[in-house]
Amino acid sequence: MSRLKNLLRELEKSNPRLAGDIQREVTTLGDRRAFGLNFERHTPESVELPGRPIRRGDKVRFLAERGGSLSSVDHELWRVVRVAKSANQRIAELARQGEDGDFEQATREVENLVAVAEFRDPIYPGLISTGRVECGGERPFHTVINSENYHALEVLLYTHEGAIDAIYIDPPYNTGAKDWKYNNDYVDGEDQYRHSKWLAMMERRLSLAKRLLNPDDSVLVVTIDEKEYLRLGLLLNQMFPAARIQMISTVISATGSSRSSAFGRTDEYLFFVMNGLAGPSPVSLPTEWKIVKDSRASKLRWSELLRSGSNPRREDRPNQFYPVFVKETSNGPEFHSVGDTFFGSGWADLRPPDGCVSVWPIRSDGSEGNWQISSAALERAIDKGFARLGRWRESETTISYLGRGEQAKVESGTFPIVDRRHDGSIVEDASDYAPTFLPGTQWRIPSHNAQQGGTNLLKALLPDRKFPFPKSLFAVEDALRFFVANKPNATVLDFFAGSGTTAHAVARLNRIDGGTRQCILVTNNEVSADEQKALRAKGLRPGDPEWEALGICEFITKPRIEAAITGKTPGGEPIKGDYKFTDEFPMADGIEGNVEFFNMTYESSLTVAHNRSFERIAPLLWMRAGSQGRRIETVSETGFDVADVYSVLFEIDGAEEWVKSLVDVGNQRVAFIVSDDERAFQAICRELPAGIETVRLYSSYLTNFEINARADQT
Repeated sequence: MSRLKNLLRELEKSNPRLAGDIQREVTTLGDRRAFGLNFERHTPESVELPGRPIRRGDKVRFLAERGGSLSSVDHELWRVVRVAKSANQRIAELARQGEDGDFEQATREVENLVAVAEFRDPIYPGLISTGRVECGGERPFHTVINSENYHALEVLLYTHEGAIDAIYIDPPYNTGAKDWKYNNDYVDGEDQYRHSKWLAMMERRLSLAKRLLNPDDSVLVVTIDEKEYLRLGLLLNQMFPAARIQMISTVISATGSSRSSAFGRTDEYLFFVMNGLAGPSPVSLPTEWKIVKDSRASKLRWSELLRSGSNPRREDRPNQFYPVFVKETSNGPEFHSVGDTFFGSGWADLRPPDGCVSVWPIRSDGSEGNWQISSAALERAIDKGFARLGRWRESETTISYLGRGEQAKVESGTFPIVDRRHDGSIVEDASDYAPTFLPGTQWRIPSHNAQQGGTNLLKALLPDRKFPFPKSLFAVEDALRFFVANKPNATVLDFFAGSGTTAHAVARLNRIDGGTRQCILVTNNEVSADEQKALRAKGLRPGDPEWEALGICEFITKPRIEAAITGKTPGGEPIKGDYKFTDEFPMADGIEGNVEFFNMTYESSLTVAHNRSFERIAPLLWMRAGSQGRRIETVSETGFDVADVYSVLFEIDGAEEWVKSLVDVGNQRVAFIVSDDERAFQAICRELPAGIETVRLYSSYLTNFEINARADQT
């Protein structure tokens, strides 16, 4: 290794970038595991930014001439040295270092260049609103971000690090059908690095997602099919070593998808990665789950007082061997009293009170057993009506009782008491009870059918638009329900958002129980491979309005979510049909909620630091404060601005008046202070009301994205 290090030092003198790339690969090889999941960690990805203005210092690629072949141009990266005007055109002077170490130069019209962001370079993102739907009053907003998802996750590390309760993702299944790109090239079935590219792509995103999840109580749900489930399982185990991981098999098509020379695929898999205290909660589920639920859960469960199973013998629990005295009446047996624990032999000779018989814990084979609870606990149960006698047969009867959990259901009013039996035991009303339970790991639920709950439902929302293989709305809803049912204010993230099913599911969960959960969706505006060919034939390129209008975000995700909330199709017609299974109602009624749509931008660190990009940064501050209420959009002339749940101090001179206003307004969560002076910042923080998070601008913002870039140097 020392020889290799010397060679790298020599190379660094002539080509530091190449030396750095090789050093990273050497480090990766040195860290490779002897056992477990090993794969090629390919060159860090890059993303093209069509429509972004070309600036000096940018990395760019050449665009093919309109209508021309993509193979007609060099796709290597160039650096913009200078941008100048010439004959009403903007011309960029470009340079790059060749393989021999010499610098090459070129010029190109700016309109024939596209800016490129590499994932290991720091970015300074902003957001531009592209519309909103407000049908939820003062509820927090769901947010949809049109962006490459790796960079969007970096954005969310600034706004939501450690604050996400649940992540649900449906990543590309890597079927070889050109359904995803790596470094702007589709990955098909002929690519020998198909699996390692997929793993590299997933690892980078999951490493950021892990930082977003609440380490104390959160869940990551990942869906996958048989192509990558083994590798994904290993990757998740390596990345989340402290988490508990379960895999569910769920039927999504009873008829199945054909496989060449193989069994047809009827199911897919869900990995549940549970962090900290997270675990599925028993919940009330639709009647279609009856095939997997215990029918006894629909009423109180009375348990036999005589112990069975483990430790059933008298010697196992000697303190719980005692008589129960029962008197015979014309209406049947009734409790008289409970005897003391009996030690020794001769219990059969013990005389009961007059008119009573003794019931002992004797097993069916005649051997001595023991009761489930102590004599004192049984006396309390009898007094409350939580103990019951069976039929009287030849001076014998059985005894049952309610365990602690069942007693709690009565005492909480879940099962109201409507009467008492002759033996004093309660008669409960179970007519309005919805049982809660946890299913097993094999789900065969009709509403999870991808055709009915996915494709057909999406067709009702967007009658003239198609999207391949949308998830069943009810399948996503059920998967999340187990983890957010008891979290009415949960924040849910999906960074492979596709058609937007996850936001739709979260909105419905809120409608069911009145929650105010928020959903954050991230999706790009990619146009399918087939559509791209047709658009290029028309002379169109990414960034053109006609091209962008057919991207996933603009053509599917945004209109689908808007239709779900408003109850109207993109054409303004009421949506036909009803929701089924859970919370059935006409889709035309819409769902109460607010949502805002954003495009991500790439800002200059200089303009950010000098407070000249505030309008683009403003949505990030609003999101960090909870995406609720009014947003502070511009720099205030008064030196500060106070919104519903957060505020911004732009000028230190206005600090005194600003602090007074915060004391008066209340309900403040975050205070952003624009200051280059750390001492002044700390002095102001000491004057603020307790409980307000303080954030220094713009150092916190700039540092966040610079640190994230350094962390992705592998």
